[in-house]
Amino acid sequence: MDKITCIAYLLFSSSKNQDIKEKAIQLLNGDVSIRDLKRNSLTQPHLVIAESILRKKKIDKNLVQQFAEKYMTVEI
Repeated sequence: MDKITCIAYLLFSSSKNQDIKEKAIQLLNGDVSIRDLKRNSLTQPHLVIAESILRKKKIDKNLVQQFAEKYMTVEI
């Protein structure tokens, strides 16, 4: 899995805040960038934690894939 998908998954799964979950889905779909999230005072602390977890831990790729399959929008 690529870094963006993993970070989006970590943001989504680690927060109970609906706004953070929506931003994670937007990140997954390319509607918002990591740079945009770093500028946002609401999402910046969550993003720092997600990036730290990604660097330090192995995350379950199957869970990341299930997240992507469920929330990624595909336009034809």
